[in-house]
Amino acid sequence: MSAIAPFVFGGLRSRVVFAPGAVERIGEEVARLGRSRALVLSTPAQASDAKALADRLGDRAAGVFTGATMHTPLEVTETALAVFGDLGADCVVSFGGGSTIGLGKAIAVRTGADQIAIPTTYAGSEMTDILGETKGGEKTTRRDPAILPETVIYDVDLTLGLPAGMSATSGLNAMAHAVEALYAVDRNPIITLMAAEAVRSLAVGLPGVIAAPLDRGARSQAQYGAWLCGACLGSSSMALHHKLCHVLGGSFNLPHAETHSVMLPHTVGFNAFAVPELMAPIEQALGASAGIALHRLAAGLGAPSRLTDIGLRREDIATVADIAMRNPYSNPRPFSRDDIVAILENAFAGTTPPY
Repeated sequence: MSAIAPFVFGGLRSRVVFAPGAVERIGEEVARLGRSRALVLSTPAQASDAKALADRLGDRAAGVFTGATMHTPLEVTETALAVFGDLGADCVVSFGGGSTIGLGKAIAVRTGADQIAIPTTYAGSEMTDILGETKGGEKTTRRDPAILPETVIYDVDLTLGLPAGMSATSGLNAMAHAVEALYAVDRNPIITLMAAEAVRSLAVGLPGVIAAPLDRGARSQAQYGAWLCGACLGSSSMALHHKLCHVLGGSFNLPHAETHSVMLPHTVGFNAFAVPELMAPIEQALGASAGIALHRLAAGLGAPSRLTDIGLRREDIATVADIAMRNPYSNPRPFSRDDIVAILENAFAGTTPPY
């Protein structure tokens, strides 16, 4: 019988409210934090929903800021911070996907404000203490306990209007968090169990959502999986997959979820070659080797499969590789610049991963 390897587990620190109709409790949750002046955040596309949420908060709403955008540009954060201060807000309520939740984190880490996140996609960012920000065409990430939202509200009804295509890419983005947690340098038995359950839940839920977008059962499975994925990322380190996606998004403005969808089979297939035993949960859930299984899943969901389809030019591949080699993340398989170029070439063409 083999011994359990030593590990450190910091626990799950956010309060999670997971229930249909849970958004109705927003006023209670603001009060529970001892706050009374919430700035509601959203993207321009969800402005009407944000305003309706502020109306629901009534006197507990300080106002609404609807300028959140992809990759959390510093200039947007600075504008939102000015609004936060002018309105005398004491907390933020982030309504939407990773772009809005990222803005809430950026405000919180600079002001000490409490956060309530209400995700409407499957991004998983709401469960992490990680903030990715873009400045001068480069995306950087940092971790800080102040970045983690205090409360997360999961209401399946808020995901029913998420288009099938966005559901697929958002779910694959979430799955990336669980998959990298399986081979993270600081993984532990609890997170490994959660990651395996996350992959299983998304493998069931996402095809169900594509087949029947209004199926609450499928939506609930996908949302549950996304929560687990976010919690996994919040408790473990990122590796090569996230590094490449951060470069592609921050430096080339590729869409966040779609980039994860395209890259995941290729980065995971590359790493699975070195740690096949750690990829067993993927193979059990999807019925094939990790890279091939994820490639088939993405294709079955109708997600984009080629970097060329989401805005990357072939001549940019060399620059992506150069940037990615700066301050590389820990990774279970050593890699060179030539390895990164090969991974990107395969993802550019959308070929089946050769692993």
